[in-house]
Amino acid sequence: MQDFLDSLPAKAARKVTWVLKLIEDLDVVPSSYFKKLAGTEDIGECRITFRSNAYRILCFFADDSVVVLTQGFMKKTPKTPRSEIEKAKAMRRDFLRRRIGKHE
Repeated sequence: MQDFLDSLPAKAARKVTWVLKLIEDLDVVPSSYFKKLAGTEDIGECRITFRSNAYRILCFFADDSVVVLTQGFMKKTPKTPRSEIEKAKAMRRDFLRRRIGKHE
């Protein structure tokens, strides 16, 4: 995630950080900033708009209070690219596999 933030213009990176902090602090997050992706059971999308650019950060819940951010990208099409969703799903599977392995 740090590479994604570092790749953004400074003001866009500040907006992304602000939205992530907002999501962390609010009990109920407006859908304009966060939503579950349709067609997935477990992948969420942090939604950030800065000027004319739409940025997305995909994530999943590790438990009730921990959200794992998988990757960020600039959204260029109306729908979230399937390849990005599949990448997030693979990261989730890997995370859960390693997490379970630590407890055995």
